[in-house]
Amino acid sequence: MQKKHLTKEQAIMKLRQYCAYQERSHSEVQQKLWDLGVWRSEHDAIISSLIEDDYLNEERFAKAFVGGKFRMKDWGRKKIYYGLKEKGVSEYIIKRAMKEIDDEAYGKTLHELAEKKYALLKGEQYLVRKKKTMDYLLQKGYEPALVTSIVNSFGGKE
Repeated sequence: MQKKHLTKEQAIMKLRQYCAYQERSHSEVQQKLWDLGVWRSEHDAIISSLIEDDYLNEERFAKAFVGGKFRMKDWGRKKIYYGLKEKGVSEYIIKRAMKEIDDEAYGKTLHELAEKKYALLKGEQYLVRKKKTMDYLLQKGYEPALVTSIVNSFGGKE
């Protein structure tokens, strides 16, 4: 079956809705263009049009991504960084967006997650409990040095 190709104007209208619904990265829009069956030769012009009309803004996307993943999912900086890398966001914009995370809030969130996880593992032996708590926090994307210092601060207390 032949894929129906959209005109440039039809594609722009569809992508404006797509971008208005939530912030998108350039790579997500690029993928959507392929999915819609838009000719490759028109991709750059369509993306430029979306940027000019402020439907597409990589920095705004990155800041929304960072804020959302940290506040809603409690992700650490490393996991957020790699999430943005996966979306094709530039190093410069990632650095700017990461400034959205307040150091104090970051430390507080990490501490709360560590305490909650540690408390959940009450029946485990001390070292197993420590390791599982550390693994959990590392998987969430928190930096190994921070994780180690927080989990070690628990000592042997119950």
